[in-house]
Amino acid sequence: MLDANPSALPEPRSLIGTWRRFGPVGPVYEIIGTREPLPRGGPLMRVRVVETGEEIDYPLADILDDPKER
Repeated sequence: MLDANPSALPEPRSLIGTWRRFGPVGPVYEIIGTREPLPRGGPLMRVRVVETGEEIDYPLADILDDPKER
C-alpha cells in the first residue's frame, strides 16, 4: 500500500528499466516509461508484459505493491 507521505514515494522515472511481477505468481513485466496521470488518479507508468510483449498503462500505486523480479 502507498505511504501517505508523497515525498516517500520513489521518482517514477527511477523505476524505468526495472522488472516486477503482477502479484506473487503473475507474469513478469518491465517498466518502460511514464504516462500522464489520470484526471482523478495517481501517476501511470507504461509497462511491457514479458510473456506477450503487450504494452499497457499501469498505475504507479499498483506497481509499488507488486513484488520486484530478480
